[in-house]
Amino acid sequence: MSELLPGEGFEVLEYAGGWAWGYCAADRVVGYVEAIALAAPIVATHIVCEKSAPVAPDSNIASPLIASLPMGARLHGTECGACLTTEYGCVSLSHLRPIGEHEGDPVSAAERLLGAPFRAGGRSAAGIDGPGLVQLALALAGIEAPRFADAQRELGEIVPPGAPRARGDLVLQDDGAGLMIDDLMAIHVGRTAGRVAVAPAAELEAHGAVFRRIG
Repeated sequence: MSELLPGEGFEVLEYAGGWAWGYCAADRVVGYVEAIALAAPIVATHIVCEKSAPVAPDSNIASPLIASLPMGARLHGTECGACLTTEYGCVSLSHLRPIGEHEGDPVSAAERLLGAPFRAGGRSAAGIDGPGLVQLALALAGIEAPRFADAQRELGEIVPPGAPRARGDLVLQDDGAGLMIDDLMAIHVGRTAGRVAVAPAAELEAHGAVFRRIG
């Protein structure tokens, strides 16, 4: 189970009973999506890089908001002043980054999700799991990562026990996942913690966490 974010491509393999069976084009995770929720594919020009991006009906900052898009949502639009005009409405460019322009630090992206609740299969501030946090933060830094924990354990190289850990190292355990902020602290989410939070690496290691270095 995995959340499909707005604007992500979904390759349909079969329709049945109002549902579409297929896979997410970004990470090839298979599953069902309500057919009514699917729209024509877009060629994305921008991606939401903040925790969420408010959507207004026009470029007037006093206009009431009509929606909110999650981090990682992909948009096609035209820049007009300080806004991007899209099919959803107008979105401030301060919440977006052009496709192909990447975050310098995946940890900074993860930190913008602090406080987001845990939700199995989630990939947004409305609810997110550990592998989803890792995948989303790395994606904003231009690093492709698999969706699920078992495959993420194959990324990079193991950081040996007792060796110094570095900012951006992956923290992977059965209950959750995250990234190291520095040698001692990690940003992490799991079922036990219940939300994206900062935790001591030693505490996570005592509960079975392993550390891997990529790049």
